[in-house]
Amino acid sequence: MKFKFRIIIVFVILVTSSVFVIQHCTASSAPAPDEGCVFKTVFEGEGIEKEFYLPMSADIKNVCNAGLEWLVKAQHESGGFGAGSHSNQQNINPHLVETDPATTSMVAMAILRDGSNLNEGIYATHLSLATNYLLDCVEKSPENDPNITKLQNTQIQGKLGGNIDVILTSQFLTNLLSEVNDEKMNNRVKEAITKCVQKIEKNHEGSGAVAGSGWAGVLQSSFAANSLEAAEAKGIKVNGDVLKKAKDYQKQNYDVESGTIATESAAGVMLYAVSGSSRASAKDARKAEDTINEAVEDGKVESAAPVTIENLMKAGMELNDAEESMTSYQVYNASKVRAQDADVIAGFGNNGGEEFMSFLQTGEGLIVNKDIEWQQWYNGTSQRLMDIQNQDGSWHGHHCITSPVFCTATSLLILSVNNDIDNLVAQGAGE
Repeated sequence: MKFKFRIIIVFVILVTSSVFVIQHCTASSAPAPDEGCVFKTVFEGEGIEKEFYLPMSADIKNVCNAGLEWLVKAQHESGGFGAGSHSNQQNINPHLVETDPATTSMVAMAILRDGSNLNEGIYATHLSLATNYLLDCVEKSPENDPNITKLQNTQIQGKLGGNIDVILTSQFLTNLLSEVNDEKMNNRVKEAITKCVQKIEKNHEGSGAVAGSGWAGVLQSSFAANSLEAAEAKGIKVNGDVLKKAKDYQKQNYDVESGTIATESAAGVMLYAVSGSSRASAKDARKAEDTINEAVEDGKVESAAPVTIENLMKAGMELNDAEESMTSYQVYNASKVRAQDADVIAGFGNNGGEEFMSFLQTGEGLIVNKDIEWQQWYNGTSQRLMDIQNQDGSWHGHHCITSPVFCTATSLLILSVNNDIDNLVAQGAGE
């Protein structure tokens, strides 16, 4: 009898202990509430090593929060945001300019990357208003119209290109797609992305550039390649030939053998061209590296085999594919270094919106490639941005794109890129 009684006591103790452990683990793993610009990406991202992530410091979080607080106050009742006109750049009051889709998309992407979505987060209401503004622009635009707005001569169009609005809107909506749970809204967003993609494809010239180039048209074309690549990764139908030409156009700006950089469509600024080359070649360069790594595991090439045309062919690639992969690999590795050189980072001599966009291109390219050097880039770039933030929390450009709304949104996209590690790495995977 005593023996049975002892067994019962042990059993009760074990059950009680198990319940305590389960409750403790559940409480410990519960996600913290959103506080703006927090590091929310989990370490369980498929195929991503824990060391690849880089949490934001408390200082950067504070900088992000101040920037977002300033930024959302610039929203118009329509839900849109504006950068102002190219001919009246001295007007920097965000409420005394017309709203435009390009600037609205940049702000919406910054809010989304910070952690808010259409239903949850500090800035969910602001994001919902901006999203509806952009969806209305897309849905009301005629099928044969190259852009989604009749507004012309904006700061962004004048410097990047006349069709930049549809490009950035497509990119935002694509980023938003995975955050939309409502079926009706999901279908609406998909239809809008498809319409944008079709417009972007029609705007592409034979060279791979986008028609209507502005002062630094290479950046418009670079973001067009990004938006098409991102849409394809989310299952949207994209013309493969157009996407290839768009990426090749960026890659050809950097000549690996001579080290020369074509800047004709980059306003003569090396930074704009080389950051586009690095970003456009990132996914294909990663494919070359992954192909060799898989070949090593399968015993097709020796351990630590370099990326060469010969080794890519041993791994199973046809000659033409191996040559193209090798070119992408060389362009990426050469241009990513050049894009971070001090003399190149100087850009036009001081920071305008184009510089901020170029920094963003370089950093996202490193992450898409799953390149651990992104952390070094981030530490240097984030400090540079923190040093030049205005006291009210905003950033502004000193030339060309001077809009504080646009420059603040782009700066925040850079500073909070940590929150998008999984998405960017996933974009660089597969075909």
